[in-house]
Amino acid sequence: MPLLAERKFRRTAARRRQSSGSRQRAVSAQARRSFSFRLFLLPVSGRQRPLGPMSRRALRRLRGEQRGQEPLGPGALQFALHDDDDAEEEGPKRGTGGRRPRGAGKEGVCVNNRFELINIEDLEEGPVLNGERPECLLTGNRRRSQSGGADAKKAGEVAGKAAPPEQSNISGKLRKKKKKQKNKKNTAGEILENGLEDIDRILERIEDGGGLSRPGPPPLSSKKHILYVEHRHLNPDTELKRYFGARAVLGEQRPRQRQRVYPKCTWLTTPKSTWPRYTKPGLSMRLLESKRGLSFFAFEHSEEYQQTQHKFLAAVESMEPNNIVVLLQTSPYHVDSLLQLSDACRFQEDQEMARDLVERALYSMECAFHPLFSLTSGTCRLDYRRPENRSFYLALYKQMSFLEKRGCPRTALEFCKLILSLEPDEDPLCMLLLIDHLALRARNYDYLIRLFQEWEAHRNLSQLPNFAFSVPLAYFLLSQQADLPEQELSSAREQASLLIRQALTMFPGALLPLLEYCSVRPDAAVATHSFFGPDAEISQPPALSQLVSLYLGRSHFLWKEPATMSWLEENVREVLRAVDSGDPAVEACESRRKVLYQRAPRNIHRHVVLSEVKEAVAALPPDVTTQSVMGFDPLPPLDTIYSYVRPERLSPVSHGNTIALFFRSLLPNYTMEGERLEAGGAGGLNHNQGLNRLMLAVRDMMANFHFHDVEAAREDNPEGDGEWD
Repeated sequence: MPLLAERKFRRTAARRRQSSGSRQRAVSAQARRSFSFRLFLLPVSGRQRPLGPMSRRALRRLRGEQRGQEPLGPGALQFALHDDDDAEEEGPKRGTGGRRPRGAGKEGVCVNNRFELINIEDLEEGPVLNGERPECLLTGNRRRSQSGGADAKKAGEVAGKAAPPEQSNISGKLRKKKKKQKNKKNTAGEILENGLEDIDRILERIEDGGGLSRPGPPPLSSKKHILYVEHRHLNPDTELKRYFGARAVLGEQRPRQRQRVYPKCTWLTTPKSTWPRYTKPGLSMRLLESKRGLSFFAFEHSEEYQQTQHKFLAAVESMEPNNIVVLLQTSPYHVDSLLQLSDACRFQEDQEMARDLVERALYSMECAFHPLFSLTSGTCRLDYRRPENRSFYLALYKQMSFLEKRGCPRTALEFCKLILSLEPDEDPLCMLLLIDHLALRARNYDYLIRLFQEWEAHRNLSQLPNFAFSVPLAYFLLSQQADLPEQELSSAREQASLLIRQALTMFPGALLPLLEYCSVRPDAAVATHSFFGPDAEISQPPALSQLVSLYLGRSHFLWKEPATMSWLEENVREVLRAVDSGDPAVEACESRRKVLYQRAPRNIHRHVVLSEVKEAVAALPPDVTTQSVMGFDPLPPLDTIYSYVRPERLSPVSHGNTIALFFRSLLPNYTMEGERLEAGGAGGLNHNQGLNRLMLAVRDMMANFHFHDVEAAREDNPEGDGEWD
């Protein structure tokens, strides 16, 4: 007996080792299979069922054994059918023979007939992932169920005749369970279809947002903000591709893009491989406040950047461009130095280098943007009174000027909208004097008309000569397009005629200079009439003459078309008839001209200086032309907000030498000893006091000069004294 017991113990241990090894291999295979399903199935809603240990049924299936091959014991035909197969392995301890006691664990359904298990799908189906079964397993089970459907029906009928009443209850429960499984499959299929539809919608939204399906500009009916900026129109290559094709524009740039060393994506400019390696120069941006849906930002200078700024001001005072070049060798991304050197290159006719320096300045400032600062929203503000912000305004303006000269008016219009959106109420660079010109050059007539309609009520755009003449011109050019309905064409023509008559009545002094620019000889009835004659140009206020000169010097070539001149001639004759008939609107416009155009504000003078239109610059008042205008900060605001103060020179000023005092007063940072503004006065230089000191020094110097009468001396001693003085 001890020998038999030992042999039985060894066989039991070997069987247990074999079953445990097979179970581990089955678990690893099942895990690999479930992982592959996770890779190829789409994610759908539902909770994923954790993968538990392998059941005995799956283990037998992997080993190739069948259920009826094991030896039958007492009660072997009755076994429990549980809802969860994993509960077989996770219960209490097993008894002898590896079976679970009947009373342990979850209650199951007792089945006496094995053929009842054929149509139970959960015994033949594979693993469940995310609340549903894979499609490949479902199709396989359908095929097996169809092939064995006849045998199952016969076995079910035989079992139904011989089964007791308890078995009918069991079969009813099985049918209910089968219906539940089918409902689960249907819901899983619906979830899968809904998930696919959601993915399709998301892809469509991404394509729409990326502009893949709509290459053209968005329609005006979308009612975007009037100053909304589109990223794709900030790139001049987009406009050049439309003119010359992508192959001509990007033919030389494609090899260079592979060697790009600038990982940061920028919108305002494209970094070049010839630029110095970018390092943070100490320029940053911070959010000041947010109110009424607007966000106010400001650029900031670190201590290192402030020291560089002081060196730059000293280099400007030296009047030597080479000093700025030396400064850029140590600080290659100092913005003001780049802008000042760009002006020097432009004066020397080196346009390519000037544009490259401006683009580098824009890249430096864009790298310093705040994460919340948006170029396109139209809700971000930069106060021009802060000197740190002015560099961004001037860099954008110079880039816009280069783009216009390059033949990219659509891109220049987008930059113009961007500058105007930074501070639309104050408009420090007075972009309203330029935006109409760019819109007409870009043939974006709808935008100009919409801007006039939305802003006329609160900005009185019709009181500016450029808008008074450009808007009717836009209506007229719009009426010349053949792709519009006849009703819209006639309506645009009528509106154009109405507005141009109002403009000629309000600004009669602009007609003869416009005809002269266009090389058109006016009719004798027009040239000799008192309303449009030379007296009209002479009698208008100086501020109005400056605005008219600015508009005509910039946009006169837009009126040279023969159709435009014929339309203008018709409306000029209509205005003359109204004047001769004594229309009261003529006297109202004359009184309005005398009241509204007394003096031009400072932002208009700043715009004229930046525009470099000769006719407008010549019309500047003397108090502006006598000031020293710096390219990096032309005509700064009188209420400047300084964040830091430049240290003053400690060398005393010589009061005895008038000539030395005069030359020292020419420097921008000239101050008398002890003359400093109080802390509340912005900590800068008072330009009016500096100008007064300059005038006093000149008067003192001229008063101390004494000229000797050389002719009288020669008459007294015609032969000379024979000695050298």
